[in-house]
Amino acid sequence: MGRKSTLNFAPSAAAAAAGRKRKGSTFAPLPACKRRAPAQPAGGWASLPTDIVGLVTRRLLGEGDGDVVDYICFRAVCSYWRACTPAPRDSDLRDPRLRPRGWVALCDGDAVRPDDACEIAFFHTRTARRLRVPLPELRRHRVVGFTDGLVVLLHERTIAVRVLHPFTCDAVDFPPLLTMYLQVVRQKASLLDMNAAVCSSASSSSADSSIAVVVWFPYTDVVLAADPGSSDWEVLHRGFYVGCALPFQGRLYATMSCSSEIVQLYPPRRKAVPLENHVVIAHAPHSADREVCTFYLAELYVVDLNGSQRRKLIPVKNIGDTALFLSGDRCLSVSARDLPSLSSNSIYFTLPQYPILVLSLGTGLSERLADSCQIHDGKERIRPSVRPFTIVDHLITYCNPREWSKGLMFHEYHYIPRSFEELIKKIRAQERELRLPRIAFHSR
Repeated sequence: MGRKSTLNFAPSAAAAAAGRKRKGSTFAPLPACKRRAPAQPAGGWASLPTDIVGLVTRRLLGEGDGDVVDYICFRAVCSYWRACTPAPRDSDLRDPRLRPRGWVALCDGDAVRPDDACEIAFFHTRTARRLRVPLPELRRHRVVGFTDGLVVLLHERTIAVRVLHPFTCDAVDFPPLLTMYLQVVRQKASLLDMNAAVCSSASSSSADSSIAVVVWFPYTDVVLAADPGSSDWEVLHRGFYVGCALPFQGRLYATMSCSSEIVQLYPPRRKAVPLENHVVIAHAPHSADREVCTFYLAELYVVDLNGSQRRKLIPVKNIGDTALFLSGDRCLSVSARDLPSLSSNSIYFTLPQYPILVLSLGTGLSERLADSCQIHDGKERIRPSVRPFTIVDHLITYCNPREWSKGLMFHEYHYIPRSFEELIKKIRAQERELRLPRIAFHSR
C-alpha cells in the first residue's frame, strides 16, 4: 500500500487536532508478485502452498460478497502470504476487482466535517462491518459523492474533481469544473451541494474498465460527465432536474423532477439533441399521482423482460431480510440479517415534520422513531443530543448528504433554528472556504 501499512483504524493526528469528541464468477488471476517470497514456513496456516493462496485470492476478489478489504486483510496475516500475492494497487482504478463494494460512510454527529477530520468511518451494507480510516488526502477537499465506497472529492481552490480509493489511497484526477461552472451552473449554492457518482466509462473498450464521473446540481438543470483523460467536462443533459439517483453496476439511473420517468443517465444515448441523451427504462405506475407522490430508486432487483427494451415495474410486497432507506438524494438497501436493531422487510424514510419513520411491509404499520430524540422544538433547544446514535440514525444521515457533509445527524439538524447562531456562523464560514478562482469573477 502507498503508506506501507494495511488499514490504520486508530484516530489520526489531524482528528485530535480538530478537537473532536469522538469515541472511539471466475476472474483471471492478478499479475504475479515480482518480489521473491521468503522461505516457506514449516507448518501452520503460513505454510499454505502458493496455488492454494492464489485460489483464496480469487475467491476474496470474486463476484458476490468478495471485497478488496478482505484481500488487504488476508495479505496482512503474514509476510509469506503478502510476498506471494500482488499488492492491491490500481493507480487508474481500472480493475473492478480492486474497487470497494457496498461501503457507505457514517457521520459522527459532532459538527466536524470528514474533510476537516481527515478520516471517515465506513460501514458495509451486507456484512455490517465498520472501519474507521484516516485519510489525510481529504485535506482542502469537499466530499461530493460516494459510489460503493469510492469517494468523489472537489478541491476547494482549483474546483478540480478527484476519485479516491479510501482503502488503498489510489486516486484518479479529473478536469476542474470552472469552465462549465461559468457556462451552465453560475450559482455557488449549486456548487456547494453538488452530487457526483462514479460509473464505468462509456468510451472504454470491453477490455478496458476505465471510470467516469457524472455530476449534477440542485437548482440547476444540467448533468455533466468526464473521463480521466478529458480536457473538460461534457454536458450530457440540459433542461433536466435530477430527482433521486442510483449508481448500479457501472451505470447511473435517476428519476426526473415533475415526471414519472425512470431514466438511465449514464452511459447516455448518443443523439444530436442533448435533451434526448437519457434512456427511459420505465415509468412509474399510472395510478401514482406525480403531484403528490415522490419516487425513489433503491438497489433491489433489475428486471429485463425477454432481453428486449421492454421493461416494467413489478410490485414488491416482501423484501426479505432487507431494510430500505429512502431519501430525495440517496437511497440505500441494507441487509438486516446481522443488525438486530434494524427491522427487516421494512422501509425507513423521512417526512418534513418527522425525520425518521419506519414502515413494515409485513404489517403495514408505521412508527415514528425520533420523537424522543429531538434537540429543539423548531425555535429553541429543548434537550442535549441523545447518544449513542443508532444505526438507523447513521444510515438516514448518509442518505441526506447535506447534513452528513457538515458532520450533523439528520434527525437532529434537518432543520436548524435561528437560535443556533454559533452553528449557523460555523457553517457559513465553512462554505466560504470554497473559493472560486479569480477568473470566475472576471468572466461574469
